[in-house]
Amino acid sequence: MQTLQELGEAVAERRKALGLRQQAVAEQAGITPESLSRFERGRSAEFGSRKLLAVLAVLGMELNVIRSGQSGTLDELRQERNQA
Repeated sequence: MQTLQELGEAVAERRKALGLRQQAVAEQAGITPESLSRFERGRSAEFGSRKLLAVLAVLGMELNVIRSGQSGTLDELRQERNQA
């Protein structure tokens, strides 16, 4: 992922896969449902790290940081290939 919009889409996809509503995730993460909605739709110019980490925790996700252009693990490459 390279953009905030892509990250928001991934969060929305995970939330829906878990059968959770924005309201419930937002409450557990300590943010407003409107803020989460804008983030998921790519309508947020910025989304703070505290908010992001809280939402990811609620959804059982984590953030991995790698250098640009560096290949991922074999599992990550397989997953990326299957999504294309």
